[in-house]
Amino acid sequence: MSSRSMNRVLLIGNLTRDPELKYTPAGTAVCTFGIATNRSWMTADGQTKEDTQYHRIVAWQKLAELCGKLLSKGRKVYLEGRITYRSFVGKDGAQRNITEIVLDDFIVFWDGRRMTEGTIEEPQEKKADAVSQDKTQHETITKEESKQELKEDETVNPEDIPF
Repeated sequence: MSSRSMNRVLLIGNLTRDPELKYTPAGTAVCTFGIATNRSWMTADGQTKEDTQYHRIVAWQKLAELCGKLLSKGRKVYLEGRITYRSFVGKDGAQRNITEIVLDDFIVFWDGRRMTEGTIEEPQEKKADAVSQDKTQHETITKEESKQELKEDETVNPEDIPF
């Protein structure tokens, strides 16, 4: 008899610090960073309460290198991974326990900033207006082209239909 189990974590939150990319002595990339998730609710007496949880995230190999390049403090991300628990003896000799999320995949939410050679630039209104105008012009051209294609498609020979 086979028993099934699943260890899956899905989080959406903001990075609390920049990712720290390091390499093991064997050359394997490992990246660690933290994210915060927030929750709010109303109490019975109408007060709004908030709770923030902090999560330690660990990524390995190529995923670690991607995290080091694409993520930065404050960015909103969607993460998928698995939860792990481990213990170690600290420098002071005390036993420590740690909970981590080992990353399997992530998505960076677009927040209006863009990456240019490792730095983040805030969007400029002029750039946004130009993009909007280009997009509108592109949509107009595309609609005109598709109308013309439809007219051409209307002259289909019934013998060309395979059924």
